[in-house]
Amino acid sequence: MKTVGIAAEYNPFHSGHAHLIERARAQDGAKASHVVAVMSGHFVQRGAPAVLPKAERVKMALASGVDLVIELPTPWALSSAEGFARGCVSLLEALGCVDVMAFGSECGQVDTLQRVARLMNKPRFGELLRYRMSGGASYPEAQQKALTEMAGSGLASVLEDANNTLGIEYIRAMTSLQPFTVMRAGAGHDAEVPLDGFASASLLRQMIGQGRLTEAMRYMPANARPILSDAKEKGWCPATESTAERALLARLRTLSPADFGELPAVSEGLENRIAEAARQATSYEDLIDRIKTKRYPRTRICRAVWCAYLGITAEDAAGVPPYVRVLGVTEKGLELVRAARRSCTLPIITRTAQAEQLTGKARRIWELEAAAADLYALALPTPFPCGREYTTGVIKYGAEDI
Repeated sequence: MKTVGIAAEYNPFHSGHAHLIERARAQDGAKASHVVAVMSGHFVQRGAPAVLPKAERVKMALASGVDLVIELPTPWALSSAEGFARGCVSLLEALGCVDVMAFGSECGQVDTLQRVARLMNKPRFGELLRYRMSGGASYPEAQQKALTEMAGSGLASVLEDANNTLGIEYIRAMTSLQPFTVMRAGAGHDAEVPLDGFASASLLRQMIGQGRLTEAMRYMPANARPILSDAKEKGWCPATESTAERALLARLRTLSPADFGELPAVSEGLENRIAEAARQATSYEDLIDRIKTKRYPRTRICRAVWCAYLGITAEDAAGVPPYVRVLGVTEKGLELVRAARRSCTLPIITRTAQAEQLTGKARRIWELEAAAADLYALALPTPFPCGREYTTGVIKYGAEDI
């Protein structure tokens, strides 16, 4: 058994995701017999609610080639690239039965990404990064300038592409996994037009938001299409920031600058800027526009305000996830769960009763996850009631009881 792990959001699941799974299984690829995905829950790394509830995205993944889906808890799902990667890699390694981590990248050359990762792990890189940031550069800007000084602009240009950057962070976080990268096919990250039969997830979310489901489905695997259609009929799609903005603004107006200071990646007076904006803003976009600057780009601010809405602190997002929660399995996925039960270094959660036995930080993260699901529902056209984390069990796709 050779198992490949994938970090994912599936927001929504599209043909590019299916292509990565195909390459992970191919004999001229990673040669995987089993595929496990670590998937973000109801909120995603760009700082937004996922377009579909996580149960529907799990179903899409299982129907399209993934054997086991485990959850990346929300504090890490709403983190920077470094925190997101740390959370995903730590869970895959904790399972004890994953050999390779597969991911897409714009360069498609794992040796190049490994070289950059090694340079970024050097103390000199950290010194240059801090120096550039002290001069007012944003974190991504400071990274590129630091790497340019160490290795030249040619290699540093790798950091201009989002998937390269995330792939490098995966490699930096790895201790036992082997990296395997696939050149991103078709449309680029956030591309506004399809290319060669592939569309970016952001374009698909735009199509779904505009009611162009038939068009969006052209760029999704056949088995994922009816799941999207069913979610739309139930009013569970699309989740949007604007639908939840009154709830979010109400929550933020109750918080003090000190409360904002407890958020992940908020420091140097940013908490005061957020607090003032929260008291003045009358819409979600107005809020973000009042806070963002060149130093504090939009995605960082979006993650911060959703963490504030959900009650997530910097302490919550520190370290690595404290348990493995199974969201969905196929029959082959059950083989992975059985193997993990013999080798996993963390508690494995397949039932609510097991989550209720967690203690300390693990219990805190579970309770945050349950609350996040309830608050996410307010971003849907038709909200579902509270308690869905307790009533939705492991999703089984052609599998027996777990």
